[in-house]
Amino acid sequence: MAGNSIGQLFRVTTFGESHGTALGGIVDGVPPGLTLTEEILQRELDRRRPGGSCYTSPRRELDQIRILSGVFEGKTTGTSIGLMIENTDQRPQDYNSIKNIFRPGHADFTYQKKYGTRDYRGGGRSSARETAMRVAAGAIAKHYLSQKFGVKVRGYLAQMGTLYCELKDWDFVEQNPFFCPDESKIAELDTLIRTLKKEGDSIGAKVTIIADNVPVGLGEPVFDRLDADLAHALMSINAVKGVEIGAGFAVVSKKGSENRDEIMPQGFTSNHAGGILGGISTGQALVSHIALKPTSSIRIPGRTINHQGEAATIITGGRHDPCVGIRAVPIAEAMVATVLMDHVLRQRAQCGEPW
Repeated sequence: MAGNSIGQLFRVTTFGESHGTALGGIVDGVPPGLTLTEEILQRELDRRRPGGSCYTSPRRELDQIRILSGVFEGKTTGTSIGLMIENTDQRPQDYNSIKNIFRPGHADFTYQKKYGTRDYRGGGRSSARETAMRVAAGAIAKHYLSQKFGVKVRGYLAQMGTLYCELKDWDFVEQNPFFCPDESKIAELDTLIRTLKKEGDSIGAKVTIIADNVPVGLGEPVFDRLDADLAHALMSINAVKGVEIGAGFAVVSKKGSENRDEIMPQGFTSNHAGGILGGISTGQALVSHIALKPTSSIRIPGRTINHQGEAATIITGGRHDPCVGIRAVPIAEAMVATVLMDHVLRQRAQCGEPW
């Protein structure tokens, strides 16, 4: 199975399944001498892990990270960093009743047709459980970027269903289980999630990720443009169906005189481009948005087929998020940080230290 790695100089490879023994990862390209501990990685994983609130999946995984290699006496050695998280709350029996039925909206049908077999336990490799290792690897990238350049990669819930959350307070994002930046929206978000759980349904979401203090000059034209690599990384997240950079699709209704980011001696007057021009970072805030579909694992009966192609009806039990966008925030941050880390190293290799 190809496609388990991302990045060129900062390269992340993951393995593992939703209800398998463990999740693992190999992170190559981390410069030597970086202070790194399991506690640094654990802080990010705790933001993502299930069972943290009544608004997400009740699966109770501690997501306890172990660094197996590449760190000696608290500092990176420059060699491959091996990471592992054991799965401790597997319940594969939840899927016994639907193991011969394809869940609509999931990867069951395509995995079966492609490989002739599939792990039906929560989707196996196609499960968002895999993203725990991405968050761990992204935590390394975040830590390096922060230490070296003061880069901050932060995300927030921008929309859930028809509820819009305006960026009002970055500090508040970390003080509520929704990663919402607007305190006035918490009660409405709470009501929406509780209603969905009672109905056995789910809802989509939009997440915004902003990276501040990004050095000028990151990005490799033409095929490895910074925005192209960001789109690749963010689209690889489970349930993501759309990626926007900067103004995104809003540019369709704008005139050139409105959309261009004029430049003054003091700097850019706006940032419709999202901090990227010609695939290269401008030094402005790097802004991206992702749209996540509502999970198809719901208790409302749906039509499907079984392995024999016969008509069937399915109700998905088990433990699932009524809105996957909530826990997607640290995942999206990790993917942005991973791309930035890779391009920082590539810039250094060709042109010297980013300025």
